[in-house]
Amino acid sequence: MSWDNIEGNWRQFKGRMKEEWSAFTDDHLESIAGQRDQLSHKIQEFYGVSKEAADAQIDAFAERAGPQGKD
Repeated sequence: MSWDNIEGNWRQFKGRMKEEWSAFTDDHLESIAGQRDQLSHKIQEFYGVSKEAADAQIDAFAERAGPQGKD
């Protein structure tokens, strides 16, 4: 799934993102507001990974979201 689809349906994906990145609170996800670069930054900050690793996690999440947003 493209990031534009995830960003456009952010509210629908917030729960799944909390499952994926359990350190995030609702407030964190609200502040990210679908911005991929902000999500990457928060993953780096909370999980101590490189930008490349954070981006790879985001790409894997988007791929699993599938064309209809299903795993």
